Amino acid sequence: MTDPILEVRNLTCERGERTLFQGLTFAVGEGTLVRIAGSNGAGKTTLLRLMTGLMRPVEGEVLWRGVPIAKAAQDFWRELCYIGHRNGVKDDLSVIENLRINARIASLPYDEEKALEALHAVGLSDYVDVPAGQLSQGQRRRVALARLWLSRSVALWVLDEPFTALDVKGVARLADLIGAHVKEGGIVMLVTHQEVPVEGASLMVVEPERWSPLRRTAEERALADSDAREAENEAH
Repeated sequence: MTDPILEVRNLTCERGERTLFQGLTFAVGEGTLVRIAGSNGAGKTTLLRLMTGLMRPVEGEVLWRGVPIAKAAQDFWRELCYIGHRNGVKDDLSVIENLRINARIASLPYDEEKALEALHAVGLSDYVDVPAGQLSQGQRRRVALARLWLSRSVALWVLDEPFTALDVKGVARLADLIGAHVKEGGIVMLVTHQEVPVEGASLMVVEPERWSPLRRTAEERALADSDAREAENEAH
């Protein structure tokens, strides 16, 4: 592996009275696809939020280019594109306006032609001027994902279930985009049940549950999986 750009050192995270994971440690170099795997409720989304600074661990730290992300602050956020469960879509703005304002907030160069290409890639070519408030939840998700096509210069992508709202063609296009970003030296960290083959790139699998001090029972995992499936169905 190349020298690490992203380092996770001895993370401990608690939710309620339960310790999700303890002492979680790994390091990531350029050109790496990091898949966060495991059963539902094991702390996958929580780990992504810790990676972005939206949550703080009970113990441990996350470093970006050797600097704790809390200290790196703006320098880190300029190199981060995070798409979590919340889409960050403004209902009163059109689809194209949402892309434009998100690019400005992220200090990304904005190109109208590339924005239209991004919307085509996620299947929203017919909704360019439609207010986001009139879209389905699945379509709103695709508006959020279109940001990735404008974020090629951003080193770190952190994505929570990015393939959920896409059709077969959309899945293939996004997988290709993720593959291209990794091959160009970027880091993509994601939670997904979808395989993302990236030839010639490093693949790392992180399972937060392996650092759990208390493994869940089969019944608890089944209940968590059922809740996750219901949430996914509601998103379509």
